[in-house]
Amino acid sequence: MSKPSPEVYEEGKGMDAHNSVMRDIRSRNDSTYDPREPTRVWLDEDNTPDGVYQSLTIILNTGGCRWARAGGCTMCGYVAESVEGGSVAHEDLMAQIQHCLDHESENSDEKSGLIKIYTSGSFLDEREVPAETRQAIAETFADRERIVVESLPDFVDEETVGDFVDVGLETDVAVGLETATDRVRHDCVNKYFDFEDFENASEAAQAAGAGVKAYLLMKPPFLSEAEAVEDMKRSVRRCAAVDGCHTVSMNPCNVQRYTMVEELYHDGGYRPPWLWSVADVLESTADEDVIVVSDPVGHGSDRGPHNCGECDDKVQRAIKDFDLRQDPSVFEQVSCECEATWDAVIERERSYSLPLAR
Repeated sequence: MSKPSPEVYEEGKGMDAHNSVMRDIRSRNDSTYDPREPTRVWLDEDNTPDGVYQSLTIILNTGGCRWARAGGCTMCGYVAESVEGGSVAHEDLMAQIQHCLDHESENSDEKSGLIKIYTSGSFLDEREVPAETRQAIAETFADRERIVVESLPDFVDEETVGDFVDVGLETDVAVGLETATDRVRHDCVNKYFDFEDFENASEAAQAAGAGVKAYLLMKPPFLSEAEAVEDMKRSVRRCAAVDGCHTVSMNPCNVQRYTMVEELYHDGGYRPPWLWSVADVLESTADEDVIVVSDPVGHGSDRGPHNCGECDDKVQRAIKDFDLRQDPSVFEQVSCECEATWDAVIERERSYSLPLAR
């Protein structure tokens, strides 16, 4: 794996301190999971460079992200749902794939044109998903049109990506970049790599014949609402300028279990982003030469991105409409009195640890 610079990994400081806290928080989890059952699977619609597809989204249950085992990202609780022992056998992973195919056949009259495969870490990390399994999955979905696989930049190379390109699939590598600002990624997200590593991974994906989808994180801890909004706008624009990056997916932070974000949330030091903030970023970057989408998980709940509670569903529908049509005028059709509160928060909130409004 890439190594963070000595300045951000000094003993007892920076990432080392974050990892120590995260390991302590994660140690409280005593749940166990079946290695033959996927973490989640669902059907949806997604916008791609080739149009809108019905999508089958699969989250495989693996041994977990190796970075999370060291401590990991401040907001990510996915490793808490991983199989114990650090690895899952090929046969069990393929049983998970069959479970997902069964779910698709039971809930749809047609096969999905787009397959999206995630793990709690990196699908292209052979410690999580062995090469044998990766190749078998590529063959399983060779009759589909497009596939998205998620990975940290370290594991993106022509060989791993080529397994999907070579069976005729339009392939996209999704990278959890989180932000284009290195300091925010290091200090707020506790993610070790630099923007330059994302650029290099994009170059490798292109060389293999694949495209790139950047995942960004709206409002990690330790940023005010206004800082988070500005960071997202900058990040979308920087990603749009990277060759091969055709889509940016902005994920508003939600409060997941066994994370530093959850600790801050319970102490009154973190509020998930406003849905108005999500809409503002989408509207402001709609003219960029890149597809920009967002799927606010847990919208309307205290632990998810939310407004006042009255308008959350309306704004969420506008966001979904924008995702599919890329038309910023959809946001002109939603309004609520709480937008004035959001305006005040953007203007006056200065401290991440004292949100002005819950």
